[in-house]
Amino acid sequence: MKILAIRIVSVGLLLPVFAAMLPLRGAGAAPTNNAALRARFLQLCDVAAAKVADADSPGPFFVDSYAVRALCVAYDTTGNQKYLDACRAWSDRMINDQERMTPPGAYYMHYNRKPGQTNGDWYSADSSSIGMAVVATAARCRGAERARLLGSAEKFADLVIRNYVKPSGGVSDGLWRESSDAWWCSSGLFGSFLFNLYANTGNPRYLKTALGVTDWLNQWDLSKDQPFPLSQQGPAMIFYVMENYSAGWPYIQKDEVLKQAALSKVHWCFDWILEQQCSPVADRPWPPAKGWGMKFGGLPFHEYVFSHYLSADKRLAENADAEMERLAGMVFAGKPKFTQLSAFLLMSYAERLDPGAIYRSIRETSRR
Repeated sequence: MKILAIRIVSVGLLLPVFAAMLPLRGAGAAPTNNAALRARFLQLCDVAAAKVADADSPGPFFVDSYAVRALCVAYDTTGNQKYLDACRAWSDRMINDQERMTPPGAYYMHYNRKPGQTNGDWYSADSSSIGMAVVATAARCRGAERARLLGSAEKFADLVIRNYVKPSGGVSDGLWRESSDAWWCSSGLFGSFLFNLYANTGNPRYLKTALGVTDWLNQWDLSKDQPFPLSQQGPAMIFYVMENYSAGWPYIQKDEVLKQAALSKVHWCFDWILEQQCSPVADRPWPPAKGWGMKFGGLPFHEYVFSHYLSADKRLAENADAEMERLAGMVFAGKPKFTQLSAFLLMSYAERLDPGAIYRSIRETSRR
C-alpha cells in the first residue's frame, strides 16, 4: 500500500485431523439471488481476469490480490474455468518471483526490491495481501499444485514469524526503512493471512500467532499520531485493520476476553465507516476514485461479513447495500476498468452474493 504514498507438514495428513474443529463460513446464509448484482460482479470479474492473467500488466501485486480472491469466488459460483485459470497463472508468477527473492520466502510486490536484489524496501503488509490470494487459489486446486501453493504461503509465514512478529504480538513491516516497530497495517494484514493459512493447514502455530496479533490490535489506538495515521489513510487503515477481524472472528469469538476487546475495536471501526457512508461521495475527505479513498470499495465487504456475526445490527447490511449502489454509479458510469476501486469492490460483491466464500477453505471447497 505504501507505493501510493511515495513513497512442513503435509496438508493432506493434517486435514483429517483438524477438519472437525474448523467452523464453516456463512453457516445458514444462502447465496443472494440478485441478478443485477451478479451481472455487475461478473462484468468486473471479466475485466479483472484479463488483467491478472496478463504477465505484463502494470501495477502493484497487492491490488491484483483482492481481485484474485474475488475471482476464486466467481469460479465457485459459475464453474467458469477462466476465472480459476487466471488465479492460477497469477499465483504461479508470485511463486516464481518468490523463489528468487531475498530474504527467502518474501513475495515480490512489483515495486521496490526485485527478485535477485539484496537492497531496497520490502513490506510484509503488501506481501500478506499477496499470500492471501495464493492461499485462496490453493483452496480451489488439487494435488501437487495445491501443495506448491500452500508451501509458498508457509515459507512466507515462517519468514515473518521468525523475523518481524514482535514480543508484543504486533508485526513490523518487513524491511521498511521508516520503522522496525510493530505497525497497524502489517499487523492487520499478516494476522488475516495467518487466519486464512490456519484454516487451510491446521497448523496451530499460525492460529496462536494470529490471536496474538489480534490482542495487539485490540489494544492499539487507531486514532493516535503514527506512521500513515488515520487522518491520512482514512478508509485504507480501517479496511486493513478490519481484515484481521473479518478473517479471524470464528476463532476470536471462542476466547471471551479476547472477543470483548475485539468487539470494542470492531464497533469503533464500524462507527467510523457508517459516519463516512452518511456523506455523499463527493464530500468525503478521501475521494473514492483515487488514492486511499479507493479502499471505500472494500468497506461493504466487512459490513456484510459482520452482518452475520452481529445480526442484531441491521445497519451493517443496509448501509453496505446503499454504499455499493453509490460506488457502482462511479465504476459503471462508463466501460468498467481495472482500478483499485473496482478490485476492492469485487471483494464486496463476492461477499454479498456468496456469504463467507472469500474465506472458503480447502475443507469447504472439497464438499462442493
